[in-house]
Amino acid sequence: MRSIFYGDVRQIRRVYSEEVCKSLESEAGLDPDAVYGTADLGNKDFTDVDYIFSTWGFPIMDSAVIRQQFPSLKAVFYGAGSVQSFARPLLGEGVKLFSAWKANAVPVIEYASAQIILANKGFFHSRVSCDGGYREAQKTFSNFPGNFDCPVGIIGAGAIGSGVIKKLSQHRLRIKVFDPFITEEKAEEYGAEKVNDLAELFATCRTVSNHTANNEATRGMLKGCFFEAMPQYSTFINTGRGAQIDENGLVRALEARKDIIAILDVTWPEPPEKGHLFYSLPNVILTPHMAGSSGNEVKRMGEYMLSEFRALVSGGMLSYEVTPEMLATMA
Repeated sequence: MRSIFYGDVRQIRRVYSEEVCKSLESEAGLDPDAVYGTADLGNKDFTDVDYIFSTWGFPIMDSAVIRQQFPSLKAVFYGAGSVQSFARPLLGEGVKLFSAWKANAVPVIEYASAQIILANKGFFHSRVSCDGGYREAQKTFSNFPGNFDCPVGIIGAGAIGSGVIKKLSQHRLRIKVFDPFITEEKAEEYGAEKVNDLAELFATCRTVSNHTANNEATRGMLKGCFFEAMPQYSTFINTGRGAQIDENGLVRALEARKDIIAILDVTWPEPPEKGHLFYSLPNVILTPHMAGSSGNEVKRMGEYMLSEFRALVSGGMLSYEVTPEMLATMA
C-alpha cells in the first residue's frame, strides 16, 4: 500500500497533525515528509499510489491525468469542506472521495449559533447604537424581546443548517427552516417548522441565518425585497456564500432600513471591491470569512480523514463519502 500527500504543502502541514502523520505513515504507507503537487506530474512515479490525502489547495485533475498519472488510485481523502471544483473527474474514474465537510461544519455551527443568540438579545444593534451614546444604545436594546420564543429563520438544512437548529434546540426559540429538500417530518425532528416560501421566512423572523448549498440554483436567490420586508430591528447573518445574495438589493435595503443589521462573513467577490458600501454602512458588520475551521480547529479535519481511511480499509462503516448524487445539493 502506498499513500501520498498531494496539494498545498502549507495547508497540509496545518491540517494533518504530527500524530495523524505518524499513523498514516505506519498504516497507509505514507511518507509524511514528502508533499507532491502538479509540478511533480511526469517527473515522479505515482502509478502505484493507492490513496491521496489532501486539503485546501488540492489540484484539479481531469480524467486523462487521473488515468495516466494515478492508474491505481482508489480514494482521495480531502481534509477540508467543499469538493465541487474537483470531484466529478475523480468520481467519473471510479475513485472514491471522502471529505471532512462535517468536521468543517462544526465551527460554522458554533459560530452561527452564537451569532444568532447574540442577535436575538440585541447585541449587534446595541453596539452600533453605542456610537450615538449610552442612552441611545439603551433605547435600541429596549426593542428586543430576547431569545425566549424569538422567531429564527434558517435557510438550508444541510450539515450546517441542521446542526445550527440542533445546537439551538436547548433554547426556547421558534425556529423556521426553508429547504426544498427537507420534509416537514424531518424539519420537526430537527426541532423546526418547515416553510416553503422564503418571503414568509424573512417577513416573520427577527434573525435569519443563511446556510444553503452553493450552486447555480442558489445564486442570487436571496433578493433585496426579502431584506426590505424583515421585521423591525432584524438581523441577517451570512456564513454561506456571498453569491447567494442579491448584494445590490441588500445594500438598498440597508440604506433604507437603518434598523436592520447584516452580519456578513462572506461576500461576492471576496473581499468586496475597494470602496464597496459594505465597508462603510453602519449597519453592516463585515468579518473575514472566519466562521469555518481556523487555528487548531483545522486539525479536526485531518483526524476525520484518518478515521475514514481506517474504516475504508477495514470494511467498517463509512461516514464522509461523497457520491455524485450528493454534489447536486451539498455546498
